[in-house]
Amino acid sequence: MVLGVGQWFKGGKTNICYNAVDRNIEAGNGDKIAMYWEGNEPGQDGKLTYSELREKVCQLANYLKSVGVGKGDAVVIYLPMLLELPIAMLACARIGAVHSVVFAGFSADSLAQRIVDCKPKLVLTCNAVKRG
Repeated sequence: MVLGVGQWFKGGKTNICYNAVDRNIEAGNGDKIAMYWEGNEPGQDGKLTYSELREKVCQLANYLKSVGVGKGDAVVIYLPMLLELPIAMLACARIGAVHSVVFAGFSADSLAQRIVDCKPKLVLTCNAVKRG
């Protein structure tokens, strides 16, 4: 069967968050490190196991649902390179929301233009971050 443009895996369904996180836990890897984070200063670092990652992803996914974000809704993620960035991406994937990551170094005008173009239901960001 030959599929045309835009028809790859037609009818197929997957959840990237499930494949990246839950399947590892189900395979007995819940206590293994899923993610390492290294900050700008020596000693600034973090790590999450698959089980810890799933807990944080589910917590954010539940928040997103509680404020009305659902399958197919757009979410703009405007965060620096913190552990919360991939958590936010996975939380969106978990509930079927479409996410657009905007590099945190972009200006307010650049962010505003992406918000106008995307018309997201929500923008995820943080108050401040210290960069080395």
